[in-house]
Amino acid sequence: MRKIIAALNMTLDGICDHTAGIPDKEIHQHYTELLGQGEVILYGRTTYQLMEFWRTFLENPSKEKSMNDFAIAIDKIPKIVFSHTLKDADWESANIAKHNLKDKVLELKKQAGKDIIVGSRSLIIQLLKLNLIDEFQLCIYPMAEGSGLPLFEDISDRIIFKLAKTKTFKSGAIILYYQPKSE
Repeated sequence: MRKIIAALNMTLDGICDHTAGIPDKEIHQHYTELLGQGEVILYGRTTYQLMEFWRTFLENPSKEKSMNDFAIAIDKIPKIVFSHTLKDADWESANIAKHNLKDKVLELKKQAGKDIIVGSRSLIIQLLKLNLIDEFQLCIYPMAEGSGLPLFEDISDRIIFKLAKTKTFKSGAIILYYQPKSE
């Protein structure tokens, strides 16, 4: 059975807004590798539309190779977008989900193949409530943002995590690999 991996960037004060953080070459490389290990990435509408930014690097590459590599990886990986307002996706590798989140994730988990990545805060919260996340990869930037979207907003039940491993970057950012565990 495939794993559901929730991968998200956040600041020390828990803000996971896509404008927060300070990604660099190493972090772009990490996420490029993660996308290569995945079969599909799940997005909500807002994150999907934010990620469309990377399509510009396909036509007008950056001077930074790691950003171009990430743009190629994010373009290539199939995307499933969960939205009540989008009727179609104009990104060739994206499709709008035809099932609800729970049913689609359970269907994907049963299939053979690589892991399923979730890259949207809203979907991560919903999947947490459904106990469907197998691993968290939280990239913590060494900064406090002060305001923005907190990751664990609207979580009313206690969830305990087990630290599986860590990865530290030269910038001081760290990825914490967590697995939810039962109490």
